Amino acid sequence: MFKKFLKIISVGLCLTVFISLICSDGAVYTKADGVAEIAMELESGRILHAKNIDARLPMASTTKIMTALIIAEDCDLSEVITVPDKAVGVEGSSIYLKKDERLSVKDLLYGLMLRSGNDAACALAIHHSGSVEKFVVKMNERAKELGAENTNFKNPSGLPDNEHFTTAKDLCNIARCAMRNPVFREVVSTRNYSGDFRQFINKNKLLSSLEGANGVKTGYTERAGRCLVSSAERDNMDVVCVVLNCYDMFERSALLINKSFENYGAEIISSDRIFNFNGTLCSLGCDCKIVVDKKKSLKFEICSAETEDEAIAKLQVYCENDLIFSHSLYKMK
Repeated sequence: MFKKFLKIISVGLCLTVFISLICSDGAVYTKADGVAEIAMELESGRILHAKNIDARLPMASTTKIMTALIIAEDCDLSEVITVPDKAVGVEGSSIYLKKDERLSVKDLLYGLMLRSGNDAACALAIHHSGSVEKFVVKMNERAKELGAENTNFKNPSGLPDNEHFTTAKDLCNIARCAMRNPVFREVVSTRNYSGDFRQFINKNKLLSSLEGANGVKTGYTERAGRCLVSSAERDNMDVVCVVLNCYDMFERSALLINKSFENYGAEIISSDRIFNFNGTLCSLGCDCKIVVDKKKSLKFEICSAETEDEAIAKLQVYCENDLIFSHSLYKMK
């Protein structure tokens, strides 16, 4: 009996190794790799919490953040299109598009982000680029523009593929860019949508349970686990949070966001504030926001600037030994 038990364990271990090997294309796919999570301040990009942030992981339907960003940037949302055949009956989550159905790009965009329609993702990709394959090229180009070097898209929806992956850090930076787009931000902050052709209720439960919540996207596949990109704004600071392969994704995200607001705050360095550099009065030239750790003191330093513009010095702000802000100083007029 004991030998039989050992044999069962041995088979299980070999199976685990085999699964790891067939996924050894650079992406990380096994549940044993655990949760990846990050919280960042939207505007500055300052990291407020980090765990396993550079691990390559599948991201399920949070993929659709990039899809929606490209559509919001490039397309006329009022345009009414005919659903292409390839977008009918797409596997996974769906808004149940019908062959030759007519609806607006706006309705498709809301169906993409509020109901996670894989068919909507397909229809939008074909509308934008003529084919899903060409749209995926655009997705990867946009990712590289945003510095997401450890991200690779193979489809616009997040369906499983061994070469479809991101990192918590990359995905958070993509989401930060998306949340600065007013069209995207309006879509993902909407709880209930009534369009000209369709109506949708948002799957993101944090919008109704977390103070200041304003986005962004849920995701789940068996391979990726539960994934969530979330965002909330309070007291002139917006925190974007990503959790990948996290069973209690809503609870964990809410905890990380709440802790971020408890521990950090936004301060404005006014353009009216005057600094003295070697006897010359100077200022930043604009209001600048910095994100500070509420429990630590700040140190301001002024140093010479090597720039091609008219800056005469540079203001650097340290939180203990960490440089958290740097900006040119200009002579007062």
